[in-house]
Amino acid sequence: MISTICPTVLASNPEEYKKQIERIAMFAPRVHIDLADGIFAPAKTMPIEEIWWPGGIRADLHVMYQKPFEHAKLYLGLGPQMVIVHAEADGDFVAFAELMHRHGVEVGVAIKAETPVSAIEPAIDLIDHVLVFSGNLGHFGGQADLTLITKVKQLSNLRPQLEIGWDGGINEQNARALAMSGVDVLNVGGYIQHSTDPHAAYTTLTRAII
Repeated sequence: MISTICPTVLASNPEEYKKQIERIAMFAPRVHIDLADGIFAPAKTMPIEEIWWPGGIRADLHVMYQKPFEHAKLYLGLGPQMVIVHAEADGDFVAFAELMHRHGVEVGVAIKAETPVSAIEPAIDLIDHVLVFSGNLGHFGGQADLTLITKVKQLSNLRPQLEIGWDGGINEQNARALAMSGVDVLNVGGYIQHSTDPHAAYTTLTRAII
């Protein structure tokens, strides 16, 4: 699988959300939209009901909620390609995954740095995507802890067809190493959103992983 650069959107209010979407909408075929509840993640983002994205763009929702499964109908109403929840969250993941799949929505699981791959192994056949999380929950500007690449290898061995994502600290110095390690989707926040030329930043990373 060829690796993909996927810009991240993380905003606490409609004005900032609109700005971030507009920064990337003209060039990004896939976006990663962060949702945070202020409990599981210390920051709080816009309510689910106010999330939107332009037509023709694939949207993955990364839900950093303590109780993400309570909002399943809202996710479905938005029509994302995929919903990513955290392995460390509360609730019945199996029932959630089965519901999403019945409606044609892919299911991802994010694992924080301290969470072992073994924690999600019992449900691996229900998971379409695993997000190796190396960032700061609810904030741009995390550090890429490249020791977590060991998890990428473990996941690839566990289920070779699994799509693997990375979130946290991606830049032009480490993007190629992550792609070469087996990361399929590089979710990039601050490097693109904080750039004076987001398209150029996106292009730099895209060229780096070829």
